[in-house]
Amino acid sequence: MMLSGFFRLGVWQNFFRAWRSGYSGNLEGEGFTLGGVYVIGAGRQSVLLEHREKEFGDKVSLPSVLEAAEKIKPQAS
Repeated sequence: MMLSGFFRLGVWQNFFRAWRSGYSGNLEGEGFTLGGVYVIGAGRQSVLLEHREKEFGDKVSLPSVLEAAEKIKPQAS
């Protein structure tokens, strides 16, 4: 996203939401890399949940993560 990320309304909304809730980062690191969350099942279950940030501060839904984690079946040994 580089510089264009700072001109997006959603980025500023996410920033103010985090700031109001008391989150403070250390401001170290690159700062331009978007992240993601994957829940991967055992064996052949493959990817059960994939969430990629589309803009800075885009959060994954915690209920979605928990729901996907509950679908993981133990692999028979």
